[in-house]
Amino acid sequence: VHQSSSGGNEDTPSLTELREILWMNRKLLAPVNQVWPNLYIGDESVARDKLTELKDLGITHVLNAAEGKWNNVFTGANYYSRMNNQYYGVEADDKPTFLISQYFFPAAEFIHEALSHPQSKVLVHCVMGRSRSATLVLAYLMTKHGLTVVDAIEHVRQRRCILPNHGFLRQLRALDISLHEEIYRGKQKTNDQ
Repeated sequence: VHQSSSGGNEDTPSLTELREILWMNRKLLAPVNQVWPNLYIGDESVARDKLTELKDLGITHVLNAAEGKWNNVFTGANYYSRMNNQYYGVEADDKPTFLISQYFFPAAEFIHEALSHPQSKVLVHCVMGRSRSATLVLAYLMTKHGLTVVDAIEHVRQRRCILPNHGFLRQLRALDISLHEEIYRGKQKTNDQ
C-alpha cells in the first residue's frame, strides 16, 4: 500500500477490508507471542505469572492495556515492583465505542523508549491479548516504524492471532489516514522549497 499523489485516503482499506485481512489464515491463540524484536503480546495469564513466564521471557517493561478493577487485569505497578519492571497502565474498555486512540501516542512512546535499550523486552497485554493490546502494538508499529495499517496487521497476525474490535479498527484506520496525510504534507512542503 502506498500513498497516492493526492494525499487522500483512497489507499487506506475500508473497515470491511481490514476485518477480512484479520480473518484470513488466522493463527491459533497462544498465551504470548513475540511480534516484533523484543516486543510481545500476551494475555492475562502471562501478565500475572511473574515467577516463570515473565522471568523466562526476560520481560523488563509491562504495558497493561486493560488496567482497572472491573472486567480488566487488576495488577498495577506495585504488582511488578519486586521484578524491577517498568509499568504503564491503560484503562481501556474493550468496547467499540471506547476511544483507545487517546492512548496511541503515549503507549507507542512507552514501547519505543523501552526498546531503545537493546536489553529491554516489552510485554503488552490485556485479558485475551487480541484486541486492546494488539491495537496499541499496531499503533506503535504505525507511528514509530512507518508501517501502514495493513502492513502492521499483516506483520503481527503472522505471529499472533489478533482481533481488534471494529471500533478500534476504525480508529487505526483513521490513524493510517492521518499519517498518510502528514507524509503527503511533508512531501509537498519539500517540493515547494
